[in-house]
Amino acid sequence: MKKDTGLIHIYYGTGKGKTTTGMGLVTRAAGFGYRVLIYQFMKNNRTSERKILEKIPNVTIINGLDQEKFSFQMTEEEKAERRKFYNERLRMVTETAVKEDYDVLFLDEAIYTISAGLLDEEALLGFLREKPEKLEVILTGNTPDDALIQAADYVSEIRKVKHPYDLGQPARDGIER
Repeated sequence: MKKDTGLIHIYYGTGKGKTTTGMGLVTRAAGFGYRVLIYQFMKNNRTSERKILEKIPNVTIINGLDQEKFSFQMTEEEKAERRKFYNERLRMVTETAVKEDYDVLFLDEAIYTISAGLLDEEALLGFLREKPEKLEVILTGNTPDDALIQAADYVSEIRKVKHPYDLGQPARDGIER
């Protein structure tokens, strides 16, 4: 049931659906029997998708912080703390994926975390260059640079055309979060 080659996916852009697309892919992989490891950067541990995915035996979600805010809301001290935390978390999550022989690794919002200056892009690129051959990796976020795009096998842009948030509609539980 094992695949030979794991590829790298990037889902990025301004539109709603990057995380949803990644979660759909991990759900498909888990349904096939693959072991899936998920970490969500810049999100608290209460996203709605976690509630169902945590019930699937071959899906593991590593906790982040209980409280989170957007990078533009953080003080410089909070940003420094997050940089240290996220770089350590990337190291721990990727080591776990390798050591425990996962089939799929989903690093949700890793690209956003890099563009916000809170995650070392070179550390992520180094892992992608050295990852186990069979490990499928999914990355999401807003603006990957050329190095990440070149490292990926799949790159899909999700572009916002229209969104209720622009008219003042807050995010809704179970739909946007």
